[in-house]
Amino acid sequence: MSTIARSPEREGTAEAGRAPRDQRRSALWIYVALIIGLLLLIGPFVWMLLGSFKTNAELRTVPPTWLPANWTMENYEELFTRLDFPRYFMNSTIVAVAVTAGNLVFCSMLGYALAKLNFRGRRLLFLLVLGTLMVPGVVLLTPLFVIVANLGLTGSHLGLIVPFLAMPFGVFLMRQFIQGIPDELLAAARVDGAGEWYIFWRIVMPLCGAALATLGILTFLGQWNNFLWPLVAAQNEDIYTLPVALALFAIDPEVQNYGLQMAGAVVTVLPILILFLVLQRYFTQGIAMTGIK
Repeated sequence: MSTIARSPEREGTAEAGRAPRDQRRSALWIYVALIIGLLLLIGPFVWMLLGSFKTNAELRTVPPTWLPANWTMENYEELFTRLDFPRYFMNSTIVAVAVTAGNLVFCSMLGYALAKLNFRGRRLLFLLVLGTLMVPGVVLLTPLFVIVANLGLTGSHLGLIVPFLAMPFGVFLMRQFIQGIPDELLAAARVDGAGEWYIFWRIVMPLCGAALATLGILTFLGQWNNFLWPLVAAQNEDIYTLPVALALFAIDPEVQNYGLQMAGAVVTVLPILILFLVLQRYFTQGIAMTGIK
């Protein structure tokens, strides 16, 4: 028998033809994995949204159905009439907006001082900020409550707002971003006679749009979903926030309505989703420019 020798050119052509097929096959598996992950991620949210338009009896049927047999708005009507849901929605809005505004101002001030001002103890102060990031929030719950109670702020909106007006993560985020602003720009402003307040408000803050958007989204999200601290510090049903109200609906024997609870969850998630969709470009840019991976 005789063997036919393959030329190097023919072998190279065969290998080049196999390479695109292998790339397409690997890309196909990547897309399949991404689609499965997307379905697992959005599945509960789609079920929650569709369930809010179902009756309680339909939600209890076995086997369950995805699409409602009879679409109804009764859950939302009851949510905003009998259960006084607008009051809880307003409480969450007040707390989340106030805390977000405070972090945007105070964390920017602290970040600017730690990044651009030379003073004794700056490194130690920054290490304390980093150390605070490593402490679990649950550990600080008891001493924080004692301080708020001694100040007479329990049972009020101020008790939910004041302890979180300057969070260590916000200080770290703004410090990392402001460090990237050229020192020559600030030095030129000082030579022209500008003070630190003018430099901060007129030069630094306008350059921190992406970082401020990132901090605003993360802070608003954290406060909007905050459950433990409002449950402990509110002590008054009139200032309960949405997560606390939804938890009370879940354990209240008079409100054992899954459709009603899903409608409340939809109303709770909707503002966060809108905020993220509006500011997602700035959020991505801020994360990339501050070096957080």
